[in-house]
Amino acid sequence: MKVLVTGAAGFIGSTLSVRLLERGDEVVGIDNLNDYYDVNLKLARLERLKNYQNFRFVKLEIADRQGMEDLFEKERFVKVMHLAAQAGVRYSITNPHAYIDSNIVGFINVLEGCRHSGVGHLAYASSSSVYGANTNMPFSVHDNVDHPVSLYAASKKANELMAHTYSHLYRLPTTGLRFFTVYGPWGRPDMSLFMFTRNILEGRPIDVFNYGNHRRDFTYIDDIVEGIVRVIDQPASPNQSWSGDNPDPGTSQAPYRVYNIGNNNPVHLLTFIETIENCLGKKAIKNLLPLQAGDVPDTYADVVDLVNDLGYKPSMPLEDGIKNFVKWYKDFYKVA
Repeated sequence: MKVLVTGAAGFIGSTLSVRLLERGDEVVGIDNLNDYYDVNLKLARLERLKNYQNFRFVKLEIADRQGMEDLFEKERFVKVMHLAAQAGVRYSITNPHAYIDSNIVGFINVLEGCRHSGVGHLAYASSSSVYGANTNMPFSVHDNVDHPVSLYAASKKANELMAHTYSHLYRLPTTGLRFFTVYGPWGRPDMSLFMFTRNILEGRPIDVFNYGNHRRDFTYIDDIVEGIVRVIDQPASPNQSWSGDNPDPGTSQAPYRVYNIGNNNPVHLLTFIETIENCLGKKAIKNLLPLQAGDVPDTYADVVDLVNDLGYKPSMPLEDGIKNFVKWYKDFYKVA
């Protein structure tokens, strides 16, 4: 089938594209190749997709309304996996407008494209950040998430609300995926594993926020991609027992679903750092700092729905996942 992957030069988007191409799907990938982080890394990710005859890349900004209309009209996608977004909690503190342009304006263009071209299923990236001020652990998609603590989180919550509206009005099947701290080879330079590895190898200090008292549900990239593929293949359907008297936030009378994809095993940040040190054979110089604005102390995914509906639960051990990243990092950056 023909699948649109937005953000195809990104960490998750490029890895997902490889998986879809290898099973025989036709993939059209779009990305604006912005300079939020090293464009050369994005180009390298795209380079590994060029060997597949059933892949085409289009450089396009999702906030470009006419460009998106033309793309959907021309291609007539069967499924869409929307991953393009302005990412990063901390960056949203200093560049809020970037999140409105990409995550709100861009998302309405995706929804409209799906609506008018008869797309069979829209899956899209949400985030564990939507849980915001929630403290009931593990985080469940059936809990209310109306108290985000960053604009990034608010934009992702807005995506879920917008998707539900289109599922309700136009019966467009939509599935939101709340990713929990994705890591692994080809990862983003602004994420902790990448920054910690780079700084430790270069003998520079690492910034450890909340004095290292964070816990994160680190989820390996291959586990994320497996979950995405299963979701793409199973369009959302209405929950026949849904009631407006006691509304379930994770389902609907419309063809709408939300899933957590996390490892269901939160890890203390200092343990995470120690594991990186062991893989590198080198100790970190830690710069201990207070909790950063917009951050949450802990994340922990309830993945019961993922198991029950899709027969899947992420399983990569942290030690193995970090080893795989370190090997990739040293190979890619030619570190002895």
